[in-house]
Amino acid sequence: MNPGMEQRRNFRVLWGVQFISTAGLTVVVPLLPFYLETLGVFGEENRWWTGLSLSAPALTLILASPFWGKIGDRWGRKWMVVRAVFGLCLSMLLMGMAQTPWLFLLFRLMQGAFGGVVDAAAAFAGSDAPPDKRGRTLGSFQGATAAGSLAGPLLGGLLADGYGYRVLFFLMAALTGISGLWAAKALTEPRTGIERKRKPVPLRQVFAGLWGSRSTRSLILAGFLAKAGVFGLVVVFAPLVRDLSGSPAYAATWVGGLQAVTWGATFLGGSWWGKRNDRSSPERNFFFASLACGVCVGLQTAVHHPLWLLPLRLVQGFCFSALLPSVFLKVTRSSPEEVRGSAIGVTNSFLVLGQIMGSFSAALISGWLSPDAAFLFLGGFFLTGALLMVRLPRHTLSRSPGLPPLGMEQAAGGVNRER
Repeated sequence: MNPGMEQRRNFRVLWGVQFISTAGLTVVVPLLPFYLETLGVFGEENRWWTGLSLSAPALTLILASPFWGKIGDRWGRKWMVVRAVFGLCLSMLLMGMAQTPWLFLLFRLMQGAFGGVVDAAAAFAGSDAPPDKRGRTLGSFQGATAAGSLAGPLLGGLLADGYGYRVLFFLMAALTGISGLWAAKALTEPRTGIERKRKPVPLRQVFAGLWGSRSTRSLILAGFLAKAGVFGLVVVFAPLVRDLSGSPAYAATWVGGLQAVTWGATFLGGSWWGKRNDRSSPERNFFFASLACGVCVGLQTAVHHPLWLLPLRLVQGFCFSALLPSVFLKVTRSSPEEVRGSAIGVTNSFLVLGQIMGSFSAALISGWLSPDAAFLFLGGFFLTGALLMVRLPRHTLSRSPGLPPLGMEQAAGGVNRER
């Protein structure tokens, strides 16, 4: 099989695997309070355990992501994707078997320790996709995440009511396991010409390389703020819609419909922004997308009926699809092949830290002040990310994608000395 056919097949497999994995994860999240009730947790204790269970995978993923990226740099990208998928499969199987909240929490922590499919797929695509199509590829993967986020809750609601929560866990574990077998059989290791089995570059050296480039550092910080903003919105969006709807009986319908609109727009926007990233700088596209997200989030406090949220959520979802792929594309371009997995792993840990910060800060602000104040605060995250792009030198915003990678000379030099 020629390289072009291999790359197209790899893309289809990675897209499918990311879709199934995301659907499996988002099936679980909305139903956590109900599942914990089957484990004997009710009332205020249920809310505490729900929050703890939601944040648990992120805590271990922060630590595990750079480690798995480093392993991938040494042993190859394919098996890191397979490892992440089978780790998720095993975690969901065990979560479905848990009999106590403590065991369930342990298996949620294990889920994060196995690493994420998103960063494994990004590292694979960064090595496999042609340089002039990496933006489109990473943008399409954001579309797969959006499609999975749209399908997961819908599937979960239908199956949980008919068959129960444990059966739902087992079914999604089985689907994820099948996708892992598909990846193991169909994925072809990227042809990079790099010798894998060698002494690895220390992670602190990789971090210093990323942080040494002003443009890369600024885009990672802006991605951190974007991740904080979008996960903070998860906390405060439903209360705002409930207040606007005027009837708690219809609030859930409005929340579900508006979330569907947002993820549908993200699905449509991924490839569009990806093509733009291939033609121009990701910093420039991040600026416009983050600015639009910040404005749309702030304006959601000014409407008086949920219907007016529809266009704002549509634009927000479309523009959000540009943000994280732009960060991963910048890191891919700024890191040599020898340390690309480590660089993406370090970046992903930083982004997950933003996820945790956003959720907790939104909960604190909405509790002290109001959901409106929290929306304005979270909109400020996106606007600050856009401001970080404005402060970059003009030549950075117009740099051609074909120029050599910047900011990782230390890491590359370390590899060259070890050869």
